[in-house]
Amino acid sequence: MTDLSGTGTTASGAADARDAPLGGQHAVVTGGSRGIGAAIAGRLAALGASLTVIGRDRQALRHVVSDLSRTFGTPIGPEPADVTQPDQVRAAMEAAAGSRGPISILVNNAGTGKSAPFRRTDRALWDEMLELNLTSAYMCTREVLPGMIEAGFGRIINIASTAGLKGYPYVTAYCAAKHGMIGLTRALALETARQNVTVNAVCPGYTETELTTRTIDNIVSKTGRSADDAMAELAALNPQKRLVQPREVAEAVAWLALPGSAAITGQAVAVAGGEVM
Repeated sequence: MTDLSGTGTTASGAADARDAPLGGQHAVVTGGSRGIGAAIAGRLAALGASLTVIGRDRQALRHVVSDLSRTFGTPIGPEPADVTQPDQVRAAMEAAAGSRGPISILVNNAGTGKSAPFRRTDRALWDEMLELNLTSAYMCTREVLPGMIEAGFGRIINIASTAGLKGYPYVTAYCAAKHGMIGLTRALALETARQNVTVNAVCPGYTETELTTRTIDNIVSKTGRSADDAMAELAALNPQKRLVQPREVAEAVAWLALPGSAAITGQAVAVAGGEVM
């Protein structure tokens, strides 16, 4: 059975859960149709939150929302949108609030990575990485923050990366964007510290997702090494010698979303097996 809760709980097991610490909250997850985003969406729904999943792939959105709706008893809906487009961001957030109530949790998960040596990192690649990995979080946050402040409660959780805490070769633009996301997190956390709105970042290491698969394919195509060797190279960066699982990232996000995590703000939480300390 498909793991929808982000904890290894199957659909039948999740349906028996009685504890709903996020009951009454409305969470929006961008880039929520696959990978880490889908795991986060499932975990928040398992904790009782109403849910809006935003993404560009309409078919993938319908699929994940259908799976979640069959498993959890909270209102869940898709909002197709390109989070790099201000008008689409505004429309999606307004539609989400209109359908499922005020937004109290925002998970800025949408993002992607592309690699190139710095001398081949042209302006188009640079702009693409900053737009999707950083500016989109800025735009989504601007749409929901006033409502959170007015309500006196909010959780903004930015999915950054260990690339926001250290450097990696051949991903200069991506590292710059993720470092920027952590700077955004820390600065905004101070602005909202007295308003019960927390702002934190979760920083996964290499995680078993489609993005990492593309990274492995890129290594194979450029070096001629086997896929197993390429995966072992990435796993070796983690002191636990493995890839992080999406559900492990989802657990960190869920913890930061809880009402009891009110004292945790401005933090960059690495989920990377000890790679960054």
